[in-house]
Amino acid sequence: MSAGSVPGAVEIVEVSPRDGLQNDRIALDTATKVGLITRCLDAGTKRIEVCSFVNPERVPQMADAEAVLDALPERDDVTYVGLVLNRRGFERAAKTRLQEINVVIVSTDSFGRKNQGATIEDALNTATEIAALAADAGMRTSAVLTTSFGCPFEGEVPQRVLVEIAERVAGTAIAELALADTIGVASPLDVKERLAAIRAAIGDSLRLRCHFHNTRNTGVANAWAAVECGVTSLDASLGGIGGCPFAPNATGNIPTEDVAYMLRRAGIETGLSLDKLAEAVGWLEGLLDRRVPGLYAKAGPFPTTRPQSPG
Repeated sequence: MSAGSVPGAVEIVEVSPRDGLQNDRIALDTATKVGLITRCLDAGTKRIEVCSFVNPERVPQMADAEAVLDALPERDDVTYVGLVLNRRGFERAAKTRLQEINVVIVSTDSFGRKNQGATIEDALNTATEIAALAADAGMRTSAVLTTSFGCPFEGEVPQRVLVEIAERVAGTAIAELALADTIGVASPLDVKERLAAIRAAIGDSLRLRCHFHNTRNTGVANAWAAVECGVTSLDASLGGIGGCPFAPNATGNIPTEDVAYMLRRAGIETGLSLDKLAEAVGWLEGLLDRRVPGLYAKAGPFPTTRPQSPG
């Protein structure tokens, strides 16, 4: 795809309040989580994964999902998203004012059993059942396909597995499928080949999103490869925080501010304020008591003028 054929706008789905915080050693209270979400909204975020309805014993950082949602500002122009793994989680989500749920489908049985106690077939059946229930409740459903580029327990994930899963998801009540590089092993070529294979199989019957982790420092390059393939929605996390608690040696997501900068320099609109994102990163580092992986907030904006030579 030529540089002139990339999309004019890309949606960045902010995942720091959920995927970013779920694996952190510091557990933030409800008010602080709401403060994080509010700062993301102030920076222009329009779609944001704010919580997950999972077993609080397994992921204690997400135990206050309902309280977070109750405290969020009412915004007609913003979509709040919550992660749901099973029927029980959906029943909790359905009692809130959530507009969208994100269900999980696995691409290997081994990771599925570790992550949610489910095989590929189990996860597919659960996801499609929950999506139908959500549609009846007036909620949109997206799905994330974990370990789309490699599994920590089974290694390479055959491309045909992703195609077969996408074919089964297309035509259900699931509106969007996110390919997730859960352990950060993809290369830009992997991204292009897998997206092309899925598109060849299902056409435009299902919207595709991508979710990259930066474990091996290829995440932002992979995001660009996805954009070159026509993907118009990318998950990212403020500062690059996060990682799957059930993936060995997991590290963070691609940083929202770094991706937004890259896209802006390429002439692609995101609707996000780089200045406000950088301010939010500084605030977040103070809370977490450490530097975060993202680089834009450290380096600052591209200078608009040349410094004058002395004398």
